[in-house]
Amino acid sequence: MNGVMIHHTVTSGTANTVSICERGYEGLPGPLCHGVIAKDGTVYLVGYGRANHAGRGDGDVLRAVVAERALPKASEADTDGNTHFYGFECENLGNGSDPWPPAQLDAIERATAALCRAHGWSAASVIGHLEWQPGKIDPKGFTMGWLRELVATRLKSKPSDGSSDGDWKGGGSTYVVKNGDTLAGIGRMFSVSWERIAQANKLKAPYVIKPGQKLTVPSKVSGGGYTPPPFPDGLAPGRSSPSAKGLQQGLKDTGWLDPSVPLADNYGPQTQQAVAAFNRKHNLFTAGRPNDPVIGRRGWDLLHRLAYGN
Repeated sequence: MNGVMIHHTVTSGTANTVSICERGYEGLPGPLCHGVIAKDGTVYLVGYGRANHAGRGDGDVLRAVVAERALPKASEADTDGNTHFYGFECENLGNGSDPWPPAQLDAIERATAALCRAHGWSAASVIGHLEWQPGKIDPKGFTMGWLRELVATRLKSKPSDGSSDGDWKGGGSTYVVKNGDTLAGIGRMFSVSWERIAQANKLKAPYVIKPGQKLTVPSKVSGGGYTPPPFPDGLAPGRSSPSAKGLQQGLKDTGWLDPSVPLADNYGPQTQQAVAAFNRKHNLFTAGRPNDPVIGRRGWDLLHRLAYGN
């Protein structure tokens, strides 16, 4: 990989956006990026390896990125960018009027800087889709020069070790919500799933929190450090390989699948019905398909956290 590319999605609704980017659409299979950055600042990992986000762009731009020098104007589409760039799709309509919340812009800056730091790149390795492919306009609503300045400044400082600034009082204590905080961000700060924080504070969808609000943060030693098992690539309705037993057990343990249904390798009708109900409940279905029987990576992780993360 040689750099990081920023896009806007031309979509609305986080669940819908993540679903599209994870699965793709007719004519362009997913994943459509490596990460989706939602308006609340949450970064959803939806792909790894090659992702269909960059398309073909200008080879001169790629050479400039590799050399970390000023970018020429993109005038050709002669080079496959998907093999050279990480891609972040940022939830925004891309019409110039849809706002970019501070939490989202902060997440874009942080995620981009983290990749640059990991590879030893400077901010010159960060580009927008509009700088890569002729005719593209994304991201619209902020300039890439502005973003590169933020990334460059962040790269000059020592990265945080992930600890808080003093509100954390130890296991199972209290955190005071600050401007721009999200449940997901607080959960990452303390290695506790956001679902456990919501449950501990009796928060219901859409899980709104406000600055100054006091939240009980469960101790991570009581299960907050749970990591879901890897998503089985190829898991899909009607298939028997990879086995659907892990999915079925998770559905049983969360009450979505009747315990009397025997575990089986096949991702059959009863499993599909249970997954569709789970997707509807958690707004994980593909847009226009409320009976979507496909479990995606995000749904897989959520199912296992709900079943075994407490």
